[in-house]
Amino acid sequence: MLKTLSIAFAGILAAAGAYAQRGGAPQPQAIQQVKPGLFMVTGAGGNTTVRVTNAGLIVVDGKLPGEANYNALMALIKGVSDQPVKYLIVTHHHADHTGNDQRFIDAGAQVVGTQNLKMNLETYAYDPKPAPPTITYPSAEYKLELGGVTVELHHFGRAHTSGDTVVYFPNLKVVSVSDVVTTGKTGPLIDYAGGGSAVEWTHVLDGILNLDFDAAIPGNGGVLTKADVQAYKTKFDTVMARARELIKQGVPQDKLAAEIKTDDIGWAPRVPKADAFYAELSASK
Repeated sequence: MLKTLSIAFAGILAAAGAYAQRGGAPQPQAIQQVKPGLFMVTGAGGNTTVRVTNAGLIVVDGKLPGEANYNALMALIKGVSDQPVKYLIVTHHHADHTGNDQRFIDAGAQVVGTQNLKMNLETYAYDPKPAPPTITYPSAEYKLELGGVTVELHHFGRAHTSGDTVVYFPNLKVVSVSDVVTTGKTGPLIDYAGGGSAVEWTHVLDGILNLDFDAAIPGNGGVLTKADVQAYKTKFDTVMARARELIKQGVPQDKLAAEIKTDDIGWAPRVPKADAFYAELSASK
C-alpha cells in the first residue's frame, strides 16, 4: 500500500497561538532531568532545554506565546535553579519555539539565533510576531561561555527552515536538535516558505551525527539516542532516494506525492509546497 505524502501545513500553531492570545490557561508542561545540570521541559510548544551554570541559565526555545505559558515554564525552571536566565537560544523562527522571546528579553536575557532566523521573522505571518534575537550569528558556528560551561551553536545548513540552529553541550554529550529531527508518524516538515530544504536536510543530519553525543532532545517528544537519530536519517534518505527515482522515471509533479512509498517506514513526510519539493529534487538528481 502506498501512503500519500501530505502537502498541507498543520494548523496546530495557529490554533494554539490564538488560544494563548485569548488568555486561556497554560498548556500542560513537565520537566525532567536529562543529565546532571541539564533539563528538558515538554509541552506548550516545542521542547525547551535548560542548562544550569553557576553564573546563570542557558535556555533553548521558549514555548508558544502567552504569559500563562511563559509563567508556567519559568515556575518549572525555578524548581531546579533560582539562577536567572542569561541566554535564550532560539532554534528557528516558528512561534512554538520563539513565542516568548520578548518576555525573556524584558526579564534581562539575551536572545540568540541565526541571521537567517531574524530574516525569516521579518516576513513571518504570525500574530503576535515573535521578537527578533538580540544576538545573531551569520556563520556556521557560534559559542557561548557562561559559568565555565561552553555551549556550541551549529548551523549545518537548511533543513526544517533556513535558520535552524543545533545546540550542542559537549561536556554532557547532549544535543538539542529541535525540529530537524521529529518523532512520531508525521515525519519531517520541510518549510519551504521559511527557507527549508529537503536536499540540504540530509547534510544537516550528517553534521549532527558527527558530533559526540549520546542524548538528543528533539523539537517534540522524548529524549533520543544517537542510534535513533541515525535511524531517522536512514528513513529520510530512503524517502529522498525513492522520490528521486520516481522523478527519474518521469512521474509528474502532481502524482509524485501519492507515489512515494512510506508505509514501510511509518512516515508521512509533510511538504507544504509540493512544487518546490519536486523542483528541488529534480535540480539535484
